[in-house]
Amino acid sequence: MIPSIRTTYNHQFTHRQYQEFLSGIAAEAGEAPAFKVAETPVFIPAQLTARIQQACDEIVAVILHPDFKQQTRDAIPHELKVPHENDHPHFMVIDFAVCRDEEGNLTPKLIELQGFPSLYAFQELMARQFRTHFAIPNTLCNFFNGLNAGSYFELLKEVIIGPCEPEEVVLLEVKPHEQKTRIDFYYTEHKLGIKAVCITELIQEGKKLYYELDGKRIQIKRIYNRVIFDDLRRQQEVLGNHVHLFQDLEVEWITHPNWFYRISKYILPFIHSEYAPKSWFLHELPVIPTDLENYVLKPLFSFAGQGVLIDVTQADLDKISDPENWILQHKVQYAPAVETPEGPAYCEIRMMYVWPDSSPAPLLVHNLARISKSKMIGVSQGKPQNWTGGSCAFFEQA
Repeated sequence: MIPSIRTTYNHQFTHRQYQEFLSGIAAEAGEAPAFKVAETPVFIPAQLTARIQQACDEIVAVILHPDFKQQTRDAIPHELKVPHENDHPHFMVIDFAVCRDEEGNLTPKLIELQGFPSLYAFQELMARQFRTHFAIPNTLCNFFNGLNAGSYFELLKEVIIGPCEPEEVVLLEVKPHEQKTRIDFYYTEHKLGIKAVCITELIQEGKKLYYELDGKRIQIKRIYNRVIFDDLRRQQEVLGNHVHLFQDLEVEWITHPNWFYRISKYILPFIHSEYAPKSWFLHELPVIPTDLENYVLKPLFSFAGQGVLIDVTQADLDKISDPENWILQHKVQYAPAVETPEGPAYCEIRMMYVWPDSSPAPLLVHNLARISKSKMIGVSQGKPQNWTGGSCAFFEQA
């Protein structure tokens, strides 16, 4: 997106460099990524950097509103509420599509947001390996708020481990070693010393949780939560016996599971910004638009595997029996903004936040990017294409 840097990168790129880049990631993490990593990072020009940061500030202001918890009181399904919710999420992410405005300038458009961690450890590793194997200008940065690799992991350690010993903290997931994102779990263990544990490995005694490490039973005092409770609910029957996580337990959640629902599609109708497409709860829609082809229909929850409907029709609306659980959102038009040697590509940028208990507001720290030749970013398209996949962004500051 920065023409001079993009042209130089594409011209100098070799497949040998790319393979050495992937090998560098695997050597540090202990295994290769189980998902496609793109051949290139995304280079964000200063004007777009400023717009993304402004959009983030406007969204964060909604979350910081004193009435936010009251506004989102119905966001958490009753049967999925977990006790001891804290005042704020420790992690949150905001996803933007890269689009063009009416004047043709690059601009972000909000796609989704989550009160949930992303690939915080892996993204640092990927960005550093890009710098190691390709000529990334020093004028561009993947971090925010003055962080570097060292201070970034110190911040993660403060938030995830806190006053505990590393062995008293676990990264919790459903079948973590089968997840495509497991490389992030392994690199998190490498950097922070915490183990990835499956929910089926938890041992409960009273209100306390334990797991076994090197033949010893260790009490868990903190859970770095990577369990998406929608997915957990769908897999209950095949998991066998395991601890019920919705009860009163003597453990601290990082991030507490309730925030996955509070900061989610549920708050899209509350966000009023030029960088957020207009959204309505379906049951509060004042009038059904006549141009439904310009909208997408999103389920608040995905209990039955319900996905986003891209090409909305009146018949789709007529089938919905629970309109309070759906959102109608103005469709976002991605721009083919990333020039590659094999044609232009679309991209999304995920802005990643950490919220220490000592901070009055979340801190923007890092990013993630997805590059695709299809506008359905994040949806499996069969065999991965060249110059697509997971990536990161390097930002030019104003």
